[in-house]
Amino acid sequence: MAALNEVIHQPVRLQIMASLAALEPGMEVGFTYLAQLLNLTDGNLGAHLRKLEEAGYVTITKVFVDRKPHTYIAPTEAGRKAFADHVAALETILQQGKPEKGKGS
Repeated sequence: MAALNEVIHQPVRLQIMASLAALEPGMEVGFTYLAQLLNLTDGNLGAHLRKLEEAGYVTITKVFVDRKPHTYIAPTEAGRKAFADHVAALETILQQGKPEKGKGS
């Protein structure tokens, strides 16, 4: 069976990585936007982002705009590759589950 990525496989982290993988290289997304997009609390999103950051899959940048903190998240190249590999593993599992033509139940 294809190997799934244990860090990415968790449903919330899978949603985060799918959202980030849709970004063009070099782009980033705001923390608040991502929390609203995925309907997550700040604490929940922050905890999952920490796991992804520890794995080297995302970068988190904190800046001040008009004295207010803003946090931006971007996928790393390693994160993009890990997500693509995870999706490929899921596709392999799906293909393995399909019966061959003429050999159904």
